[in-house]
Amino acid sequence: MDVLSCQKINECFMNSTSSQPNFFLYAIVILKKSISQKGKKVMKKVLLVVNPSSGGEQAKEFEQLAIAKLESVFDEVVVLHTKKAGDAKNFTREAATEGYHSVFVMGGDGTVNEGISGIAEQEHRPNFGFFPLGTVNDLARALGIPLEPEEAINHFSIESVKPLDIGKINDDYFMNVVAIGSIPESINDVDAEKKTKFGKLAYFMSGIKQLASTQSYSFHVEVDGKKEEIESSTLLIGLTNSVGGFETLLPNAKVDDGKLHLVYLKDSSLIDTLKTLPDLLKGVDESTKNLAYLTCEQLVVSLADEEELTTNVDGDEGDKLPVTIKVLPSHLQVYC
Repeated sequence: MDVLSCQKINECFMNSTSSQPNFFLYAIVILKKSISQKGKKVMKKVLLVVNPSSGGEQAKEFEQLAIAKLESVFDEVVVLHTKKAGDAKNFTREAATEGYHSVFVMGGDGTVNEGISGIAEQEHRPNFGFFPLGTVNDLARALGIPLEPEEAINHFSIESVKPLDIGKINDDYFMNVVAIGSIPESINDVDAEKKTKFGKLAYFMSGIKQLASTQSYSFHVEVDGKKEEIESSTLLIGLTNSVGGFETLLPNAKVDDGKLHLVYLKDSSLIDTLKTLPDLLKGVDESTKNLAYLTCEQLVVSLADEEELTTNVDGDEGDKLPVTIKVLPSHLQVYC
């Protein structure tokens, strides 16, 4: 109920007599109106960050639909467009410091990552939402959000919110997966033009090219403080069931289970690597003779020798090893 309505009720009360039931009648009308409007509109401010270059530049087409949807729910909608890397992170961080109720991003996995990273460290963390326009859209898959932008916009409900774990790798954040190894490193070289033209096939083609020359590494790994030596070409650390568009790769991973899900290949040759493919494609919920699977809350990963190896974080280039990776359980509230 707004301030003016409260003032009007008080005025009616002060002027009412036993023969003038104005106060009671007006109060009933106002209360009924307040109840009927409950849940229809949140009198709060929301930010929509749009990446105009995402999804083959589909963002322009769907931006107005998203604005109309948010305006039907929120009191004020602020729209900002990214022009360079880091903009989405800066925009959502500023919204958090200004006390926005919610922030939304419209773009690919990289834009979603930036949006989450912007609010992750803030004392006030707005509710987070997104409309997927990316190549893979793993978080959307994990949350059951439609991959078609118009469907995703229509799917949004202010009442559909759930806790979301996010990961932290050194000083950065991720919402889906950290991949380490020669194949993941090759994916870092896939440029934006190829992603737009070929979609997730661009990653697949890059991986296939690297497969013939893939190599294994000797990793020092601390799993929740316990040290292990691992010989492998590839380590995957996931937060959700969907990795690289494969929605059943980690079937036991939930967006709010408070766990990192580690998979590493037991391979030292190309033949060993190829043997792992059937296990990966059917989904990994336990260790096999070809790969290992475990869950934890923190990992420290380094190389045994002086080689350099760069991580891939949510599909983009991350830090070089060594890295410390941990899960932040139920750190955000996400619309789903």
